[in-house]
Amino acid sequence: MLWLALHFPLLPLEALPLRQSPSALVSRGRVVCGDAAAAAAGVAPGQKLSTALGLQPGLAVFERDAAAESTALESLACWAGRFTPTVSLLPPDALLLEIGGCLRLFGGLPAIVEAVQAGCRAQSYSLSWATAPTPLAALWLARAGAASLCAEPAEMQRALALLPCAVAGWPAEVQARLDAFGLQRLGDLRALPAAGLRRRLGNAPLDDLLRAWGELPHPQKPFVFPEAFSQKIELPARVEHAEALAFAGQRLFAALAGWLQGRQLLVRACALHLTHDDGSSSALPLRFAEPAADEGRFARLLREHLGRWQLAAPVEAMQLVADEVVAKPGASAPLFDQAVAGEGALVCLERLQARLGPGAVQVLGAAPDYRPECATRRQAALADFAVSAVSTAGLQAARPLWLLPAPQPLAERADGPHWHGPLKLLSRAERLESGWWDEGEMQGEMQAGAVPAATAGDVRRDYFVARNAQGQWAWIFRDAEGWFLHGLFA
Repeated sequence: MLWLALHFPLLPLEALPLRQSPSALVSRGRVVCGDAAAAAAGVAPGQKLSTALGLQPGLAVFERDAAAESTALESLACWAGRFTPTVSLLPPDALLLEIGGCLRLFGGLPAIVEAVQAGCRAQSYSLSWATAPTPLAALWLARAGAASLCAEPAEMQRALALLPCAVAGWPAEVQARLDAFGLQRLGDLRALPAAGLRRRLGNAPLDDLLRAWGELPHPQKPFVFPEAFSQKIELPARVEHAEALAFAGQRLFAALAGWLQGRQLLVRACALHLTHDDGSSSALPLRFAEPAADEGRFARLLREHLGRWQLAAPVEAMQLVADEVVAKPGASAPLFDQAVAGEGALVCLERLQARLGPGAVQVLGAAPDYRPECATRRQAALADFAVSAVSTAGLQAARPLWLLPAPQPLAERADGPHWHGPLKLLSRAERLESGWWDEGEMQGEMQAGAVPAATAGDVRRDYFVARNAQGQWAWIFRDAEGWFLHGLFA
């Protein structure tokens, strides 16, 4: 097994809303952590608050919010589901990811670590990380900021031996005794007889050493991805323009993408619920052309919607809810490398509708009617487009690509119908007889959403495929009134 530990040293501060820089978190009158601006001014963990304010008079001070930290850590665990299904929480500020079975999927250990780092940077989280064959060793190395890729036990043990004993997080009484013994590094502690150390320090520190070195099992409690996805964040400042919500929504959609991967689901529709500073609320529904789980696709669609949306009032909080999810179908990977696929028609329609509005983008769909004028209708571009697409593979009779708005009368002579010369019939007659129920009515009035056309009514026609001397192929029919041209073949 191979574990990737993610330590978020500034999570207590970065999880807080309405935070400005420089800022620091305090507990019992002492600094817990500070942001980069505070650290540049000399503010450090463990300092008295009075000392920190003396170093940085404009320091914004916040109390610790355990609920906000827990919510942020769970959101990060959902996001981490995109890398591995085995995620463990280590409150208050760390995650463990078992990545041994996912290395080939991402292209090796350095690639998956780089992807994790890029995801944390995109969400504006500070991160220290490490990999090791045991979970506790990975955690200690990450806390020390080692950023080490230890894939083998021997390499891990050498790295552990150099760590200070303080990274273990043992009680202050144990740390004081270690200082009294002059033991500064884990390697020094490891070299001493275990029986004497157990009498002086207790069993817990020695058992931790054995677990870190891989000599005792250390099972981890897996994070259980919630049954339904609903996450809320408070914004660091009140937002008055819709476009500014895109960055804040990135954390939510990153967590959604990881949750979908962890649950092996795809989302068809979700909604972004906004809480305004006047107490009102509004919702931005997002519907996808096909079930999806791609974070980049979510972000692009959100930006398209926000580009034409007007906020009723400034926004102070956002909540993302996955309304419709479906099971992710299984698929086999190709044996050989495939060319990079483009955006695709469905994704393009999805973005066009988001940019232009739901009524501005429509497609033609099939209607249950034999009459050619009535066989198609307009429908929303994303209304089950992938499911309702009609194939013509099973049609025995030929149909033209282009249908005229209204049948065009043809001249008839002794040798038959003429259109740019005499027409030669290439097929047998196809009899179409239908529409007795709406004789004389307009097709546009017959069916909601249908394509307006000339009067269809009760028809009795014999259709033929024909060709003239110029090589043009036509779809013609004959009824009681004579010959008509109704369509052209490509």
